[in-house]
Parts: sequence; structure tokens; C-alpha cells
Amino acid sequence: MQRSIVLWLSLTLRPTRVLCTARFFEGQSPGLPNPAAMENGTGPCGEECPREVQETTITEGAAKIAFPSANEVFYNPVQEFNRDLTCAVITEFARIQLGAKGIQIKVPGEKDTQKVVVDLSEQEEEKVELKENENLASGDQPRTAAVGEICEEGLHVLEGLAASGLRSIRFALEVPGLRSVVANDTSARAVDLIRRNVQLNDVAHLVQPSQADARMLMYQHQRVSERFDVIDLDPYGSPAPFLDAAVQAVSEGGLLCVTCTDMAVLAGNSGETCYSKYGAMALKSRACHEMALRIVLHSLDLRANCYQRFVVPLLSISADFYVRVFVRVFTGQAKVKASASKQALVFQCVGCGAYHLQRLGKASGVPGSRVKFSAACGPPVTPECEHCGQRHQLGGPVWAEPIHDLDFVGRVLEAVSANPGRFHTSERIRGVLSVITEELPDVPLYYTLDQLSSTIHCNTPSLLQLRSALLHADFRVSLSHACKNAVKTDAPASALWDIMRCWEKECPVKRERLSETSPAFRILSVEPRLQANFTIREDANPSSRQRGLKRFQANPEANWGPRPRARPGGKAADEAMEERRRLLQNKRKEPPEDAAQRAARLKTFPCKRFKEVRSLLPFPHDRTCESPLWATGRELGELEPGKCLGVGFPFQERNPSGAAELRAGVHTHHLPTRAPVNAGTSAATPTAPRHPGFLLMLSLTVQRPPTRAPVDLGMPLGQA
Repeated sequence: MQRSIVLWLSLTLRPTRVLCTARFFEGQSPGLPNPAAMENGTGPCGEECPREVQETTITEGAAKIAFPSANEVFYNPVQEFNRDLTCAVITEFARIQLGAKGIQIKVPGEKDTQKVVVDLSEQEEEKVELKENENLASGDQPRTAAVGEICEEGLHVLEGLAASGLRSIRFALEVPGLRSVVANDTSARAVDLIRRNVQLNDVAHLVQPSQADARMLMYQHQRVSERFDVIDLDPYGSPAPFLDAAVQAVSEGGLLCVTCTDMAVLAGNSGETCYSKYGAMALKSRACHEMALRIVLHSLDLRANCYQRFVVPLLSISADFYVRVFVRVFTGQAKVKASASKQALVFQCVGCGAYHLQRLGKASGVPGSRVKFSAACGPPVTPECEHCGQRHQLGGPVWAEPIHDLDFVGRVLEAVSANPGRFHTSERIRGVLSVITEELPDVPLYYTLDQLSSTIHCNTPSLLQLRSALLHADFRVSLSHACKNAVKTDAPASALWDIMRCWEKECPVKRERLSETSPAFRILSVEPRLQANFTIREDANPSSRQRGLKRFQANPEANWGPRPRARPGGKAADEAMEERRRLLQNKRKEPPEDAAQRAARLKTFPCKRFKEVRSLLPFPHDRTCESPLWATGRELGELEPGKCLGVGFPFQERNPSGAAELRAGVHTHHLPTRAPVNAGTSAATPTAPRHPGFLLMLSLTVQRPPTRAPVDLGMPLGQA
């Protein structure tokens, strides 16, 4: 009987398995499934797979990827810009590395596009063809590396957290000069999906799926002969757990690409968490995105220093909801000694936002000769800000050296501009890299237009006006790719506030409304020593702005940002998450309503402190009233001791003595004066209001002590 049941089940499940296999390999030639995809029980129709697997096929770049519709393997289409930029950077890195070995790389569409851009004449094209023919005849043509081919002396690439394998497959299909690509993930479902996608794109000769912990895999490749030339880390959240292994597993002069999506931590919302992950305190400021980049670079260099290695930044990007850094890692004990002088603490004023950097170390000596390293002297600020008198916050350490290699950025920009059809996001890459080439490399952090104007409560000058004033004062100024309204300048904070004081004279602020202790009052009380000139200069408008490049892209779709973490069978949970996001959208925005609707809503608003709420007593509101306000004894007489009553009356002095103790409740409503209120004070004898125009709505509880006489409800409140 048991044998017959087993036989019946196997015959029943066999058609389901065949159907499942056909769904996984949809689009391939008919026939049996590929044995490589079924080995070790990791094929698409193993026992752990559901009977009906729904998959979605997407095309990005040159790759075609199938992934589960349920969120079992992480995929985020928002990161296409990140992947396109990474392919462009690794291509230029391969051009540099293989060029030193006499190998030229061939990028599809690059040569033809360059001919169109240069616009050679027919005679010049004939000369070029003759030279090529001569090289072919002489046999001196250099070796080449093409896309999709194995280059024996090429790059050994590791993607530590591959998920669906999209990035690794795009490397194999779009980046020339590769020897191998290891697509690793710790999830068995993800590795199974990588195998199928590798077969789907026919790149099994280049891409090697791997299931292992990324840290252990990198620790196993610490030997010089086994290191990777390129390591790409794009985790869900913080890459901090992987950085120590990554700086040891990358080859000498190799490329390390790191993405951080935990921007809430890096932007200063949780400074102690940032210190535990990256070894630096993040500050809340308008320059938080560039500070996040510098914190990540500091963390990478700090971990590399433990192994006598150091990092050289090539490109650092802040885009959308993440930061992305590309660094080269080198070994050298002498260069490691200079790392302390590359880090700095940040002193930021909490009042006006002025910041100062304090280097941790000091390097002195003539370039080319022996350099002496010592501790730096500081601090660069007084206990109170010299501009507004407020205290300073201390952040960092952060990377204080340039965060880009402008020569390398120029090479990437030139290649992308010459071949715009290579990437779907080429237009945005051109815009972002163009702004980066215009940034001041030796000026850390920046101010913003709205920050400067809101500090002194004045109108905001235009970007060209402020840039022109700085240029007229012989200071350098640039934009920043990390913020649209950024002002990156080598002008000291004193010069900036002098310019803003001159601007305030053209757009005066009502000084009588400023508090004497406010930053605005203290800044504006000083006469400017620098006379600003706001006449627009031609060089104030940067080239990227004049050409109208896509520098700061707006969110192209709803819920633009990080996707939820991958989870098994996560489609139902995905839908619940999307519904929750939809409900929480604009939750702080109240729908428009008229005064009558608002009054009706406030009367029915539930009291959270007391169980029973009675109707509000209509007390008269008189700004010049000096006589006591009278309560309706009938309403108070109906209350039993301990019951609750809602009362409205103007804010006034109260005497705590009396047989009736009126306790302040939950709701306060401010009229135009916006005066502060202490809602916890007991109410008794009312007198003339201190703050006319302020109405206080209180929930009151009547308590009658048994040892005292009962309250005469015909007397004014507080005189019982």
C-alpha cells in the first residue's frame, strides 16, 4: 500500500516538474534543461522550489535577467545609474591597467562615435586607414581585448553581494579586458538565480557563481597571487562588516568600489551608530552628503592602515539615497605615515553653521626630501562662535584631502561623451561628472544659499549674485554635485557673513523682531568690513549650468528610493509594504478645511488623559478684562468628584489656594501671540491676562477634599 502511494505521487508530480523547467528556461532552444543549472540540487525545479514559480524578465544594458516576482532576491531598478557608472569606471581602469602591459581594449561603438565627434575630413580618414594598413603589414599591431572574451592578463573581478547577478553579467557583456568575474552571494536562492542568468546570457566562460560569506571569501584571497583586481561591494545597508576583508583582498593598485545606503546614519541622525560602524561622528548639517562621502573614505583608509596600506580616491558620488566611492588601494609604510595628516575633525557652530577643520596630524618638510610628521596644534575655534556666540559641535574624523582624481574623472567623462549610446543613463553621468570636474578639489564641505539667508532671516540671493560677490572679492567658488544650492568656496566664514551683511542692507530685515541672543541679531549687529559687489559676472555661471546638463535628477517615479530587503516568498509582504507606504505618504499634510469644519473637529477631539469629557464652557475673552471670569455653576454642580470638564479661558496668573483644584489637561491652542504655556499648573484665582490674545483650552478635574467645606458654586473660580 505504501509503495503504491509513493508511485502515485511521483507520477503526479512529474508533469509539474517539466512545466516548471520550461518556465525557467523560457526563451531558450527547446529540449532538455541545461545539466549545469541542475547540479547539486540547485536547479530551478528542486524540492525547495514552489510548484508554480512566477518570474519577471528585465533587460538592462546588454544583460537580460530573470528574477522572481516575489521579492526572494533583491533587485532595485533605481540603481541603474550606479551600475552604468561602475561599468564606465571599470572600463577606464582596465584601459589604464592593460595599457601598461601593451594591451588595448575595444569598446563597442567607441571608435565609430569618436570619428563622428572629431569630424575628420576624407583626406584625414584616408591617412588613418593607410597608417592602420602599414601597422598590419609590419606586424606591430598591439594586442587587443574585446568585450565578452577572456583576457589572460586581464582583471580578476569579485562582486561580493551579487543577488541576481545582474552587475556581474553586465561586467562580462560590457567591460573588455576581463579574465574572470566571481558572482558571490550567501543565499542559495540567489546563487541558483545567478546560475540560470549566467546560462541565459551565455557568459559561463567569464562569470563564476559562488555561494559563500563575502567576508570569508575575501579573507581566503589575502595572498598576493590570489587577490582580486576589482572588488565591488553593494550591500543592503552598511558595508562596514566587509571593509576589513576588502582592503586585504584587493591587489596592489586594485580598484575597490563601495556603496553605502545607510544615509540616515551617515547624515547625522545617529552619530553614535555612525561611530560604531565607520569610526567617525556624523553631524547634521547642510553639507551632510559630502561629509558622508568623507566619513566612508576615512573608514576605508583607517582599515587599510592596519595592514600598511592606504587608499587613493578616484571618484566619490552622492546620488539619490546612497553614496558610492571608487578608490585604489596601495601598500607602503612611508605613505601610511601621512594618513593622519589626511584626516580632520570638524568644528561646526550650532547657530550659524560655520565650520572649521582641524587636521589630526601635521606633515612638514620640502617636497622630494624627508618629511617630518607630528601632532597638529589646535583647536581652530574659540569656545563660542566668533560670529554668533553659539557653541560648537565636534564631528569626524573625516577625509580632508580631495575626494576625486580629476584626471581620471576627465577620462571617464570623455569616454561616456564620445559613446553616449552605450548606457541608458549616459546623459545623467555626463551631467554629474561635469559638475565634479568643476568642483574645487582642495575645499572640503560647503554652505548652501538657504542656510546663509535663513540664519539672518533675509531674502535669498540668487546663485549667480552670491557667486559673483565671492569672485569680485578674489575668492574661488564652485558648485557641488552633492547639493543643488551648494556654495563651495575657499572664502572664510567671516567673508561670507560680510557678504550676507551687505546683502541684508539691500533687503533689510526688521531688527525689532530679532531676539538679542539670536544668531541673526549678533551677526547683523556687526558692520561689514568687506564691501560686496553683486554685479553678475560672466564666469559666475558654470559651464555645466550654461549647457543645461542633467546635473540633479528629479525623482522619476513614486516611492523612489531603497527597496525592501529580500525575503523568501516575499510577494505578499511586498504588497503589504507598498500599501503601508501609500498610506503613510504625506501623512503630515492635513486636507484643506474651513473654519467651521475645524471647530467641529476640535470639539469632538478625544481626550487621551481622562475617560469622560464634558462640553466646553463658553467663557468670554476680553483683552482688557481685569475682573474675574465666572463659571456656570450648573455645569460644575453636575460633576461628581473626580470627573472631567473641558474649560476654555485666557491664560492668566493663578493662585493655588482654594477648595477646588483645577488641573491642566491636554489641549492648547495658540492665537497670534504664540506665547508659551505651562499646562501643568493648577488653576485658581484668575487675574488680568499677562499675554492678551492667548486662549488656553484645559481639561479640568474637580476634587473636593473631605476635610474642607464644600465649594460654593455661585462664587468666581478660585475664590471658593
